[in-house]
Amino acid sequence: MKLLLISNSTNAGDTYLRHPSEQIGKFLANTVGQVLFIPYAAVTFSYNEYEKKVQDRFAQLGYGVNSIHHSSSPVKAVEESECIVIGGGNTWQLTRCLHDNKLIEAIREKVLSGTPFIGWSAGANVACPTIRTTNDMPIVDPLGLHACNFVPFQINPHYLDAHPEGHAGETREQRIQEFIEINPDLYVVGLREGTMLELIDRQIMLIGPRPARIFRKSQSPVEVNPGDDLSFLLQ
Repeated sequence: MKLLLISNSTNAGDTYLRHPSEQIGKFLANTVGQVLFIPYAAVTFSYNEYEKKVQDRFAQLGYGVNSIHHSSSPVKAVEESECIVIGGGNTWQLTRCLHDNKLIEAIREKVLSGTPFIGWSAGANVACPTIRTTNDMPIVDPLGLHACNFVPFQINPHYLDAHPEGHAGETREQRIQEFIEINPDLYVVGLREGTMLELIDRQIMLIGPRPARIFRKSQSPVEVNPGDDLSFLLQ
Protein backbone atom coordinates (compact mmCIF):
# COMPACT_ATOMS: atom_id res chain seq x y z
CA MET A 1 0.00 0.00 0.00
CA LYS A 2 0.91 3.63 -0.45
CA LEU A 3 -0.84 6.01 1.97
CA LEU A 4 -0.41 9.66 2.97
CA LEU A 5 -2.63 10.43 5.97
CA ILE A 6 -2.63 14.12 6.91
CA SER A 7 -3.97 15.64 10.13
CA ASN A 8 -5.24 18.90 8.64
CA SER A 9 -5.51 20.74 5.35
CA THR A 10 -4.62 24.23 6.54
CA ASN A 11 -2.35 25.53 9.26
CA ALA A 12 -3.42 28.69 11.08
CA GLY A 13 -2.72 31.75 8.95
CA ASP A 14 -1.71 29.68 5.94
CA THR A 15 -3.32 28.94 2.57
CA TYR A 16 -5.26 25.80 1.69
CA LEU A 17 -3.15 22.63 1.45
CA ARG A 18 0.10 24.58 1.41
CA HIS A 19 1.75 22.83 4.34
CA PRO A 20 1.43 19.27 2.94
CA SER A 21 1.94 20.23 -0.72
CA GLU A 22 5.65 19.46 -0.85
CA GLN A 23 5.10 16.04 0.68
CA ILE A 24 2.17 15.34 -1.65
CA GLY A 25 4.47 16.08 -4.59
CA LYS A 26 7.15 13.74 -3.25
CA PHE A 27 4.58 11.07 -2.44
CA LEU A 28 3.16 11.00 -5.97
CA ALA A 29 6.52 11.72 -7.64
CA ASN A 30 4.96 12.21 -11.09
CA THR A 31 3.68 8.63 -11.12
CA VAL A 32 0.10 9.71 -11.89
CA GLY A 33 -1.47 12.37 -14.08
CA GLN A 34 -4.96 12.65 -12.66
CA VAL A 35 -6.34 12.11 -9.16
CA LEU A 36 -9.87 11.17 -8.22
CA PHE A 37 -11.13 13.51 -5.51
CA ILE A 38 -13.90 12.49 -3.10
CA PRO A 39 -15.54 15.64 -1.64
CA TYR A 40 -18.30 13.95 0.39
CA ALA A 41 -17.16 15.42 3.72
CA ALA A 42 -18.30 18.88 2.57
CA VAL A 43 -21.45 20.07 4.33
CA THR A 44 -21.67 23.88 4.28
CA PHE A 45 -20.19 24.36 0.79
CA SER A 46 -20.72 22.65 -2.55
CA TYR A 47 -18.80 19.78 -4.08
CA ASN A 48 -17.94 22.04 -7.02
CA GLU A 49 -16.40 24.61 -4.67
CA TYR A 50 -14.43 21.90 -2.91
CA GLU A 51 -13.19 20.44 -6.17
CA LYS A 52 -11.99 23.87 -7.30
CA LYS A 53 -9.97 24.44 -4.10
CA VAL A 54 -8.23 21.10 -4.49
CA GLN A 55 -7.72 21.57 -8.23
CA ASP A 56 -5.98 24.89 -7.65
CA ARG A 57 -3.42 23.37 -5.27
CA PHE A 58 -2.83 20.12 -7.18
CA ALA A 59 -2.42 22.02 -10.46
CA GLN A 60 0.57 23.78 -8.90
CA LEU A 61 2.06 20.34 -8.32
CA GLY A 62 1.36 19.22 -11.89
CA TYR A 63 -1.67 16.98 -11.30
CA GLY A 64 -5.21 17.13 -12.62
CA VAL A 65 -8.17 16.64 -10.29
CA ASN A 66 -11.57 15.21 -11.15
CA SER A 67 -14.25 14.94 -8.48
CA ILE A 68 -16.23 11.74 -8.11
CA HIS A 69 -19.52 13.65 -7.88
CA HIS A 70 -19.43 14.17 -11.66
CA SER A 71 -19.46 10.41 -12.30
CA SER A 72 -22.64 8.47 -13.02
CA SER A 73 -20.91 5.39 -11.57
CA PRO A 74 -18.81 6.22 -8.50
CA VAL A 75 -17.65 2.61 -8.15
CA LYS A 76 -16.38 2.60 -11.73
CA ALA A 77 -14.65 5.92 -11.15
CA VAL A 78 -12.78 4.36 -8.22
CA GLU A 79 -11.91 1.24 -10.20
CA GLU A 80 -10.42 3.35 -13.01
CA SER A 81 -8.59 5.87 -10.81
CA GLU A 82 -4.84 6.45 -10.75
CA CYS A 83 -4.88 7.96 -7.25
CA ILE A 84 -7.65 8.45 -4.68
CA VAL A 85 -7.83 11.63 -2.59
CA ILE A 86 -10.41 12.15 0.19
CA GLY A 87 -10.75 15.61 1.71
CA GLY A 88 -11.69 16.72 5.18
CA GLY A 89 -14.95 18.04 6.58
CA ASN A 90 -17.49 16.02 8.55
CA THR A 91 -16.47 12.39 8.95
CA TRP A 92 -20.01 11.18 9.62
CA GLN A 93 -21.35 12.74 6.42
CA LEU A 94 -18.38 11.41 4.47
CA THR A 95 -18.91 7.89 5.75
CA ARG A 96 -22.63 8.02 5.03
CA CYS A 97 -21.95 9.00 1.41
CA LEU A 98 -19.30 6.30 1.04
CA HIS A 99 -21.83 3.71 2.25
CA ASP A 100 -24.65 5.15 0.12
CA ASN A 101 -22.46 4.88 -2.99
CA LYS A 102 -21.12 1.43 -2.06
CA LEU A 103 -17.56 2.73 -2.08
CA ILE A 104 -16.02 1.36 1.12
CA GLU A 105 -15.06 -2.00 -0.37
CA ALA A 106 -14.32 -0.55 -3.82
CA ILE A 107 -11.84 1.95 -2.36
CA ARG A 108 -10.33 -0.67 -0.06
CA GLU A 109 -9.72 -3.13 -2.89
CA LYS A 110 -8.26 -0.43 -5.12
CA VAL A 111 -5.84 0.88 -2.48
CA LEU A 112 -4.80 -2.59 -1.35
CA SER A 113 -3.88 -3.30 -4.97
CA GLY A 114 -1.35 -0.44 -4.87
CA THR A 115 -3.25 2.70 -5.94
CA PRO A 116 -1.92 5.70 -3.95
CA PHE A 117 -4.29 7.16 -1.36
CA ILE A 118 -4.17 10.63 0.19
CA GLY A 119 -6.56 11.73 2.92
CA TRP A 120 -6.65 14.67 5.28
CA SER A 121 -8.70 15.09 8.46
CA ALA A 122 -11.93 13.17 7.78
CA GLY A 123 -10.12 11.55 4.85
CA ALA A 124 -7.50 10.23 7.29
CA ASN A 125 -10.23 9.00 9.64
CA VAL A 126 -11.76 6.73 6.98
CA ALA A 127 -8.39 5.06 6.37
CA CYS A 128 -8.78 3.46 9.81
CA PRO A 129 -10.83 0.38 10.79
CA THR A 130 -13.65 2.63 12.03
CA ILE A 131 -14.47 6.33 12.39
CA ARG A 132 -14.82 6.08 16.17
CA THR A 133 -11.91 8.42 16.94
CA THR A 134 -13.13 11.36 14.87
CA ASN A 135 -13.72 14.69 16.61
CA ASP A 136 -16.80 15.50 14.52
CA MET A 137 -20.40 15.75 15.66
CA PRO A 138 -22.53 12.87 14.29
CA ILE A 139 -24.80 15.02 12.14
CA VAL A 140 -26.08 12.00 10.18
CA ASP A 141 -26.45 8.26 10.66
CA PRO A 142 -23.41 6.89 8.79
CA LEU A 143 -25.07 3.47 8.26
CA GLY A 144 -22.19 1.80 10.06
CA LEU A 145 -19.03 2.96 11.77
CA HIS A 146 -16.66 0.73 9.80
CA ALA A 147 -14.37 2.42 7.31
CA CYS A 148 -11.75 1.42 4.73
CA ASN A 149 -9.48 -0.38 7.22
CA PHE A 150 -6.19 0.21 5.40
CA VAL A 151 -4.32 0.25 8.71
CA PRO A 152 -5.00 -1.68 11.96
CA PHE A 153 -4.95 1.40 14.19
CA GLN A 154 -7.05 4.51 14.76
CA ILE A 155 -6.12 8.13 14.06
CA ASN A 156 -7.31 11.19 15.94
CA PRO A 157 -6.62 14.10 13.55
CA HIS A 158 -6.19 17.65 14.89
CA TYR A 159 -4.97 16.19 18.17
CA LEU A 160 -4.77 18.86 20.90
CA ASP A 161 -2.96 18.75 24.24
CA ALA A 162 -4.63 21.94 25.47
CA HIS A 163 -7.16 22.15 28.28
CA PRO A 164 -8.52 25.72 28.00
CA GLU A 165 -8.94 27.68 31.20
CA GLY A 166 -12.53 27.56 32.37
CA HIS A 167 -13.34 24.44 30.31
CA ALA A 168 -14.77 21.77 32.60
CA GLY A 169 -15.19 19.08 29.97
CA GLU A 170 -12.89 16.20 29.11
CA THR A 171 -9.61 16.79 27.31
CA ARG A 172 -8.85 15.06 24.01
CA GLU A 173 -6.53 12.70 25.85
CA GLN A 174 -9.26 11.75 28.30
CA ARG A 175 -11.63 10.94 25.43
CA ILE A 176 -9.00 8.74 23.81
CA GLN A 177 -8.37 7.04 27.16
CA GLU A 178 -12.07 6.17 27.21
CA PHE A 179 -11.74 4.66 23.74
CA ILE A 180 -8.76 2.45 24.57
CA GLU A 181 -10.42 1.34 27.82
CA ILE A 182 -13.19 -0.20 25.72
CA ASN A 183 -10.89 -1.18 22.82
CA PRO A 184 -7.73 -2.50 24.52
CA ASP A 185 -6.20 -4.06 21.40
CA LEU A 186 -6.11 -0.89 19.29
CA TYR A 187 -3.48 1.81 19.08
CA VAL A 188 -4.69 5.39 18.65
CA VAL A 189 -2.39 7.95 17.03
CA GLY A 190 -2.96 11.53 18.14
CA LEU A 191 -1.88 13.36 14.99
CA ARG A 192 -1.12 17.00 15.70
CA GLU A 193 -1.66 19.89 13.28
CA GLY A 194 0.87 20.11 10.46
CA THR A 195 1.82 16.43 10.66
CA MET A 196 1.11 13.34 8.59
CA LEU A 197 1.79 9.62 8.39
CA GLU A 198 3.31 8.17 5.24
CA LEU A 199 2.95 4.42 4.79
CA ILE A 200 4.73 2.68 1.94
CA ASP A 201 4.50 -1.11 1.99
CA ARG A 202 5.15 -1.99 5.66
CA GLN A 203 7.01 1.14 6.71
CA ILE A 204 5.38 4.11 8.48
CA MET A 205 7.04 7.50 8.88
CA LEU A 206 5.80 10.52 10.81
CA ILE A 207 6.36 13.73 8.82
CA GLY A 208 5.99 17.30 10.04
CA PRO A 209 7.17 19.72 12.71
CA ARG A 210 5.63 18.04 15.76
CA PRO A 211 5.66 14.66 17.50
CA ALA A 212 2.62 12.41 17.55
CA ARG A 213 1.12 10.90 20.70
CA ILE A 214 0.44 7.15 20.78
CA PHE A 215 -2.15 5.60 23.07
CA ARG A 216 -2.84 1.99 24.05
CA LYS A 217 -4.56 0.50 27.07
CA SER A 218 -2.32 -0.33 30.05
CA GLN A 219 0.52 1.71 28.55
CA SER A 220 1.52 5.29 29.28
CA PRO A 221 1.02 7.56 26.24
CA VAL A 222 4.18 7.72 24.14
CA GLU A 223 5.54 10.66 22.14
CA VAL A 224 7.05 9.66 18.79
CA ASN A 225 9.10 12.01 16.65
CA PRO A 226 9.46 12.44 12.91
CA GLY A 227 11.85 9.75 11.68
CA ASP A 228 11.03 7.25 14.46
CA ASP A 229 10.25 3.66 13.50
CA LEU A 230 6.46 3.34 13.77
CA SER A 231 6.16 -0.14 12.29
CA PHE A 232 4.85 -1.43 15.65
CA LEU A 233 1.54 0.24 14.73
CA LEU A 234 1.00 -2.40 12.05
CA GLN A 235 1.22 -5.34 14.46
